[in-house]
Amino acid sequence: MDISQEQAIKKLRELVAEIESLKTSAAFSEAHTRWLSNALYLIERVFSRRSRIYLTLARLPWRKTGEHLLESPVYDVEEVNQELRKISHEAYLEDLDTAKGLLEAGIDVINDYGMDGAYEEKDTSKDVGEAITLIGLAENKLRKTMRTEPQEEREVQEKFENVLTSVDFKYLRDQETISYSSKSYKPDFTFPGIDTALEIKLCNRTGREKVIIDEINADILAYKTKYPNIIFLVYDVGHIRDVDRFKEGIESQDGVIVVVVKH
Repeated sequence: MDISQEQAIKKLRELVAEIESLKTSAAFSEAHTRWLSNALYLIERVFSRRSRIYLTLARLPWRKTGEHLLESPVYDVEEVNQELRKISHEAYLEDLDTAKGLLEAGIDVINDYGMDGAYEEKDTSKDVGEAITLIGLAENKLRKTMRTEPQEEREVQEKFENVLTSVDFKYLRDQETISYSSKSYKPDFTFPGIDTALEIKLCNRTGREKVIIDEINADILAYKTKYPNIIFLVYDVGHIRDVDRFKEGIESQDGVIVVVVKH
């Protein structure tokens, strides 16, 4: 561990202290984004990426989720927007309170069990088992959800999210940004508990196969800076003739798996 117990507790308390000032900011403002990045980085070092504290904080939506009704009849567009902003900010404040509780719980854990006891070691066998389950869902369930030929990758992403939700598989969608070589990359799905990123590609036209290979190679360089395991889920509507040849060059790279699902 490259951080002492005293340093860890001090930094966690500093993050807790900053929360009060964040209440005047908006979700994902510059101040909130910086605070959240710093918090996740520290928690990963102290408790691990698969710890309960890290996973719970990483999954906070910081906004109102699901359907909701406005408290009173509102007809003016600006009034509607104002009311929605109010609802979203209230959800943001609730998640700040949750985050505060998580950080304070982290301090309690360190005080009670020490740094070694606080760090949640990896269970490699569990990681492998969950990765196999994830691949199986892509291979066996995704196609059944596609009633019509998809036109955009987002359609495939949404169907795959439905599959994950149906079996209660824990994931983050479009929530992690990886900076690499002056560019920002955002994996479609990430699974912090098993150190895995999953990217969806749609092969729906002639010539797209070669473009996908170039995209995948660029994604690997970026995603590998944060995730040792990467799954590329390629939904093909009839343009990849030799699947084995398509996969072999990509899968020669350590920790990279390609799943091709035929429409």
